[in-house]
Amino acid sequence: MRRNRRVKILATLGPASSSEEMIRKLHEAGADAFRINMSHADHDTMRELVRRIRKVESDIGLPIGILADLQGPKLRVGSFTGGKAELTAEQEFTLDDSQQEGDSTRVFLPHPEILEAVEVGHRLLIDDGRLQLVCTETDKRRIKCRVVAGNKISDRKGVSLPDTTLATGALTDKDRRDLDAVLLENVDWVGLSFIQRPEDLAEARKVSRGRAFLMSKIEKPQAVERLEEIIDLSDAVMVARGDLGVEMPLEAVPGIQKRITRAARRAGKPVVVATQMLESMISAPVPTRAEVSDVSTAVYEGADAVMLSAESAAGQYPVEAVATMDRIAVQVEKDPFYPGIIFAQRPAPEATGADAVSLAARQMAETLGVAVIVTYTATGTTGLRTARERPNIPILALSPVVETARRLSIVWGLHCAVTEDAQNLDDMVDRACRIAVEQRYAKAGQRLIVTAGVPLRTPGATNMLRIAYIGSDGLSAV
Repeated sequence: MRRNRRVKILATLGPASSSEEMIRKLHEAGADAFRINMSHADHDTMRELVRRIRKVESDIGLPIGILADLQGPKLRVGSFTGGKAELTAEQEFTLDDSQQEGDSTRVFLPHPEILEAVEVGHRLLIDDGRLQLVCTETDKRRIKCRVVAGNKISDRKGVSLPDTTLATGALTDKDRRDLDAVLLENVDWVGLSFIQRPEDLAEARKVSRGRAFLMSKIEKPQAVERLEEIIDLSDAVMVARGDLGVEMPLEAVPGIQKRITRAARRAGKPVVVATQMLESMISAPVPTRAEVSDVSTAVYEGADAVMLSAESAAGQYPVEAVATMDRIAVQVEKDPFYPGIIFAQRPAPEATGADAVSLAARQMAETLGVAVIVTYTATGTTGLRTARERPNIPILALSPVVETARRLSIVWGLHCAVTEDAQNLDDMVDRACRIAVEQRYAKAGQRLIVTAGVPLRTPGATNMLRIAYIGSDGLSAV
């Protein structure tokens, strides 16, 4: 199944899309990979979803990526007498370590790490920012605040801390249990929520031991401040605009999205743009014009993937949402302005052999007008460096490692296929020609470019480029 676009679509599974039949329909409509939200899925549900995705993958014969998205720390206030309290602007309100039910003057905060970390002047946003507080005094057991905006608070509402860096790591006890469970099911990507510092990736990296790639969700101001460091230690990043829009001014989010996208592209790391992309399609069969523009902006920006959340997980029109996103992406990439925009954003290559070969492959492919660039990649490195160049020629990524092919399914422009390892260079080129013809990326009489690492099976050693002519038998010809 050849896609007519380069940007990938990541669809979240949920009550509206958990059956094998629906997963198949979503893939046929355009979903390249699937997200399992561990905030809502227990381990049995997760295992069953993985099984169903792998069954669809086996039936269609193409690798499908799976992202298991960990919940991360959920910071919430305690409960109130009567379930809620009415506040007034400029009044004093306290969050403390007393487990008594709250009232209009105070409430229990069951997070000692917050009590210890918040400083005078720091903001506390309750209920997605509907209630805004500023700390006026703290003694590590209570935080006295002034009400800046909002007048209501109720049981178990969430707390956001845009100015405070917590000393604890990003993994909760639930996350650790979930991480162990998803690794046993061989998921391809693990999403890490509420990353604040590069150090927050250390524990997940130690536990995963390369069994899954790590995707850092950028949704806190502290993460934006240390963006380059976090990208350097991550395998991919996600622009998680929901919480980012709570903790930072809404008008700042579009610029931050561009900054994250371009920083990830410079580093050659996949970047996913997520949250409320087609939000109205939760209950409507068509999106708003503004949502279409939002998706288009991410595609023009060169994001590797765009993601659907509740639209595909719990909405009334999950297949239509995926199909709509597919059509938007296809249309954007047909725009005559699209190649120029992508070219203008193309980062300079790094001084490595892999980047030099990838740059040469793009330039030669575009100059010669070859049908496809075929890249052999065992670990994914060659595929990532080729995609970083954003060529206007299709890229066929061949790997003998099914896990690698699945992980690359979220990467811009890469059509992934699993093949047996080549025996030698001639076999490699013949195999590239044959699969390119089978996958309808080329035909007899056309040329293609092959990149790989030599000696074969040497991870990360992209150092070979070859131009091949496809003969009438579908193999390379001199």
